[in-house]
Amino acid sequence: MSTHSTTSSNKAVGDHFRWARYSTKERVARSLGYLVVGVLLYWSLSTVDVFWPWVWDAPAQIGDMMFRMFPVSFVQLNPILFALVESINIAVLGTIVAVFLALPIAYLGAQTVTPSKLTLWLARFIIVATRSVDTLIWALVFVAIIGPGPVAGILAIAFRSIGFLSKLLAEAIEEIDWGPVEAMQAAGASRAHVITYAIVPQVVPSFWAITILRWDINIRESTVLGLVGAGGIGLIFQGAIDMFRWNTVSLVLIVIVLVVFAGELVTGVVRRKLM
Repeated sequence: MSTHSTTSSNKAVGDHFRWARYSTKERVARSLGYLVVGVLLYWSLSTVDVFWPWVWDAPAQIGDMMFRMFPVSFVQLNPILFALVESINIAVLGTIVAVFLALPIAYLGAQTVTPSKLTLWLARFIIVATRSVDTLIWALVFVAIIGPGPVAGILAIAFRSIGFLSKLLAEAIEEIDWGPVEAMQAAGASRAHVITYAIVPQVVPSFWAITILRWDINIRESTVLGLVGAGGIGLIFQGAIDMFRWNTVSLVLIVIVLVVFAGELVTGVVRRKLM
């Protein structure tokens, strides 16, 4: 009598069989895997310079900071609301700019409709390059180029969003039903007519869903652009921290949480209306 299993092994003990969950080869492989993970974890921790007294003192510091943050001070409420509106405008305008730039890149980055391999790889390079750089890094670059202010924030949001929008729109284009496209091509329609009447109607629902999602993300990201001088509520936040005005810091945090929560509600309603 013999028993065969790919994930377990049975060893004969007298007239009986002893069940084992893993074979000897599998146990050795798992042990080596644990060893490798342990070595990598130890190496990662050893390369991080941690001042442990500060770590142990963190709970006391958090409690002291929370004590300083309350009660909330409403002295700077008007400037904070003005900066909040600026942050929202930065997110809206950055998203609009990104949409106009992302549409042709998405078309060229879709394998099924791109004119050539050269345009495909060029579009893919732009998608990867813009997605690889964080929004704050883009903000630092544009602050250095055009100076501090909301324009740098708008461009930072736009360039960060191009890769996100282009990638998802290109995938949506690749997944369309090819039947209407072939029918129009067989009827002698031009490329412009094929795009307008066969491709665009199928991509519109995905376009709105992706754009709304990106706008929601940009609302959150626009609140921190002021930390590097790119405008918005982050500038007041950084100034309050530098001046140790913790009561104002708490107000800014509350306002940011409320606007992000409101953005979630708005995007949810808009998705249900459009989809």
